[in-house]
Amino acid sequence: MQEQALVIALVGVLGIGAQWLAWRTGWPAIVLMLAAGFLAGPGAEFAFGSSLFDPEHAFGDLLEPMVAIGVALILFEGGLSLNYKELRHAGDGVLRLVILGVPIGWFLGAMSAHHIALLDWPVAVLFGGILVVTGPTVVMPLLRQSSVQPRPAAILKWEAIVNDPIGALCAVIAFEYFRKLTEIPDATLMQVVPPMIIGAIIAGLIGYAAARAIAWAFPRGAVPEYLKVPVLLATVIAVFVLSNQIEHEAGLVAVTVMGIALANMNVSSLRSIHPFKQNIAVILVSGIFILLSASLDIAELKPLNWYIVAFLFALLFFVRPATILLSLAFSTVPWNERLFLAWIAPRGIVLVAISGLFALRLTELGYADGSILIGLSFAVVVATIMAHGFTVDLVARWLKIKGDTRPGLLIVGSTPWSIQLAEHMHSLKTPVMVVDSSWQRLAPARKKGLPFYHGEILNEATEHNLDLAPYQSLVAVTDNEAYNALVCNEFAHEIGRDSVYQLGASAHEDDKKAIPPSLRGRALFESGFGVADVGERQQNGWIFRKTTLSDEFSFEDAQAKMPADAHMLLLIRASGTMRFFTHAARPEPRSGDTIVTFSPPKTEMAQTDSPSKTQPSLAPKPQTP
Repeated sequence: MQEQALVIALVGVLGIGAQWLAWRTGWPAIVLMLAAGFLAGPGAEFAFGSSLFDPEHAFGDLLEPMVAIGVALILFEGGLSLNYKELRHAGDGVLRLVILGVPIGWFLGAMSAHHIALLDWPVAVLFGGILVVTGPTVVMPLLRQSSVQPRPAAILKWEAIVNDPIGALCAVIAFEYFRKLTEIPDATLMQVVPPMIIGAIIAGLIGYAAARAIAWAFPRGAVPEYLKVPVLLATVIAVFVLSNQIEHEAGLVAVTVMGIALANMNVSSLRSIHPFKQNIAVILVSGIFILLSASLDIAELKPLNWYIVAFLFALLFFVRPATILLSLAFSTVPWNERLFLAWIAPRGIVLVAISGLFALRLTELGYADGSILIGLSFAVVVATIMAHGFTVDLVARWLKIKGDTRPGLLIVGSTPWSIQLAEHMHSLKTPVMVVDSSWQRLAPARKKGLPFYHGEILNEATEHNLDLAPYQSLVAVTDNEAYNALVCNEFAHEIGRDSVYQLGASAHEDDKKAIPPSLRGRALFESGFGVADVGERQQNGWIFRKTTLSDEFSFEDAQAKMPADAHMLLLIRASGTMRFFTHAARPEPRSGDTIVTFSPPKTEMAQTDSPSKTQPSLAPKPQTP
């Protein structure tokens, strides 16, 4: 028990530590997690003669079901992020990659595995089926860390989640067929495939029925609030295990269908558990990657040779590109997006987990090459993650499908003050979006050509019509302080508690008549100006100004030039990153920063541009639901 507790602690430290390091450095998180697990396992064994921990020794027979249930929960969480509305632009591409891409990828992968990696036909066919997966555990972190336009991002996300269970079923079909051949040498595919398809359909129906039951029970109060998350997790595990009893690996189909169905049933009760399920997914992804990479045996890497290296090159530069280009031929997907999709196909947990499962079964059937699948699957994962993880930004930029990489500002509430702020930030080349539910209040934004979104920011439909990925910070500045606090509290989980702001000073914890700081955004300005304060000053002619710091013009010099009444709002780094001055935080200005101040009229400031109202606008198209 003590050894198991130690392993769990080490896995947590390594996995979450790798995720944190990825956040700090901008490196792909999957690469760092694989490296951490490998160094703790086979790396330490090679260098010191003993690994830091051995997952198989610590957990024994429990390791396989632990990984299987973890993968099921990850696929369910991924399914919850899929909304049919995303298919308005990506549906044709996704459908082709499922219907055409799977058989094409299976065929090309099997041919390459046999003729290039020199695997036996049964092993090559089975591994080719597994290779059709890409995996949300690697695609989703890549999409989070890079800024790719919505359509190719949606296609990659849908392909990763939908093809994961399909790839598992392809492997099951291949294995069952070759197992049948060992019993009945003249067995045909018709004796194997139809029962598999029926089992998958039944599993999908089980998943859909479970989603309908949850969608019926949660809104009607049949489950208390504190039990909703436990009930949901228990249901997912039960559906997975039950479906696997019907057909091997059919549980992956069931939980994926359950997640997608729930995501599109508009169950309001699920909004409150989204942050929790995201946290669970991060923990599971981190833990499983560390466990699998640490359990790799050095002996399993010895069969890897130059044939395997050639196979990896074929997988990267022939199998995936040919699969995408053939599947999307004569489609509406533009050529630059096709080329991007043809390159990006990282593999992850499902590939390793399924390969490890069937490696043992193939060996039992007498196929000697079955034992090589574990090392080969890790080689594929490392090669694709390294190749795609470090080049996704470069390729997206080269193919001109890169989204706006400069951090943006989301302004909730169209008021004279917020319009002036948006106009000034727009002049500084910071992406801005003004959001308001009133078309009339948005009139000034429309007139000035500022980007705007007409709709209720708290409406669930907004999540599917307004892409929040480009926005680093949110500022809620409507006339209603309670509403501003509600907006900040709602989006704190997605944007970050330290990146949501509102006007008005934060009350003391002991003030029972005020909104507690834990439920509101951070207060803009060190003085904590409220809506009435900034409105009154604006009527008196106050405007936004900028001051750029340099080696010759320091922050102290800028302060000396500022009038006593001026208030610093934020600074913008050379990279575009914004840091706000609040009552609780004061960023440290440095050379190259631009400081934005709210200042009284008729003040002289060094290196200061004219008021933002003289800046031109780009007149972008409005966004409406």
